[in-house]
Amino acid sequence: MRRIALTFAVILCVLAVPPVALVQTREPVDLDAIYKIKDEGFYRSKIMETMSYLTDIYGPRLTNSPGMHAAADWTIKTLTEWGMANVKKEPWGPFGRGWRNNRISMHVVSPQRYPVIAHPVAWSVGTNGPVTAEAVLARITTEADFEKFRGQLKGKFVLTDPMREVPPQMEAPGRRYTDEELAERAEQPVPTAADRPAGRFAGQRGFRRRLLEFLVQEGAAGLIQPSPWNNGLVRIGGTERDPKAPNLPMVVIAIEHYGRIYRTLEKKMPVSIELDVQNEFFEQDLNSYNIIAEIPGTDKAGEVVMLGAHFDSWHPGTGATDNAAGSAVMMEALRILKASGLKLRRTVRLALWTGEEQGLLGSREYVKANFADPADMKLKPGHAKLSGYFNIDNGTGKIRGIYLQRNEAIRPVFEAWMEPFRNLGMTTISPRDTGGTDHLAFDAVGLPGFQFIQDPMEYSTKTHHTNMDTYERIQEADMKQMAVIVASFVYHAANREGLLPREPLPPPTPQPRRDE
Repeated sequence: MRRIALTFAVILCVLAVPPVALVQTREPVDLDAIYKIKDEGFYRSKIMETMSYLTDIYGPRLTNSPGMHAAADWTIKTLTEWGMANVKKEPWGPFGRGWRNNRISMHVVSPQRYPVIAHPVAWSVGTNGPVTAEAVLARITTEADFEKFRGQLKGKFVLTDPMREVPPQMEAPGRRYTDEELAERAEQPVPTAADRPAGRFAGQRGFRRRLLEFLVQEGAAGLIQPSPWNNGLVRIGGTERDPKAPNLPMVVIAIEHYGRIYRTLEKKMPVSIELDVQNEFFEQDLNSYNIIAEIPGTDKAGEVVMLGAHFDSWHPGTGATDNAAGSAVMMEALRILKASGLKLRRTVRLALWTGEEQGLLGSREYVKANFADPADMKLKPGHAKLSGYFNIDNGTGKIRGIYLQRNEAIRPVFEAWMEPFRNLGMTTISPRDTGGTDHLAFDAVGLPGFQFIQDPMEYSTKTHHTNMDTYERIQEADMKQMAVIVASFVYHAANREGLLPREPLPPPTPQPRRDE
């Protein structure tokens, strides 16, 4: 009887505890701070002004190009004017020489004259003035094919790719995630052998180098390649930056124009092309630079929360969705935190990376210098002081959720922080890894690094690395939503009692190469 009475008394004591004491075990959310963040981010936003400067005025921002350096100088000036501390360009490298296209003009001049939509491959050489030459089909897929065309390509513009099918576009190029797609992303996938990388890209790069060596040895006037995308979109990348690598004028042209040239040559009718490409190399400084800025913390200032995005872009457009959008969102998130007057216990550090498009180079070098080298996993003092890193790099689409990178321990934290933004469309937590951008540099050394889930919009259908990646493709409401959510996540990470939960440290491993 005494035991029953004691049990009953304990139950009464638990029931008497105020509800607020019971919820204090949950991750706290500062709704007053979120109000201030929304008020500043929605009603006094500077994000579209920042976007215009990074694209219209200083785009594109190819790594180590004059455009990148000018954009970096403007960004440093702007961050300083906003009152940020420790604003600087932080060198890493060597990266290699810079490159800029100053002019490109391409026309078919016979059998009929018409202009061609064309862009040069980054780090390719120019033509040294207008060059008029015949085009030739040379289907070269293996080194055995070299002998078929030896002695036939001197002074010719060479087309080595076959013509592909160009199906009609039956779906809208821009879209948002459906509820079903978001639910699918929230599921935990089970990896299989089919998910392992096959290593085919390294073989493709090796053959491409040998193909260029062959074309240079044969004295070809240039290499003409079709865009992998349709509808006049020219999607492009770069060639090797090493001055000793084989190099010749290389252009990518709209598939619709490539097809017209290809079919004419198939009819055994000669095609004459006039090409004028003026490219410029810059070798004064072979290093590149990340942009760093901070809001110092108060009582936990030795600990750091980072947010970032890659600053560099490719060159045919102005690098708007890839990735001035991410850079502008992170700059705006930092500005919101500063302008709202919110106190931050930990230091909040912004990093805008360069060299991302060439292999996450800037972020990887930063992580090596400050936290650990994944090749040996010898931890530096800063490793224990970083709470987490948040990244944006999927275009202009609003945030719909966040990837955990398999870090299930942080799920309840993010669930609490996400709850106030459900009415803005952020509803999904995915346990999955997601790749291809700078959070991977942190994840590789066991640091919490996260990428947000964003609506795809037109990213993979119109803007990614294309000539249409311009300011006009940016969605203002989505950009403001992203900046507010990022600012809130960073604020709560900076002010929570402990560091963000981590996964166990990974074993030493060479950094995987990101396919360019």
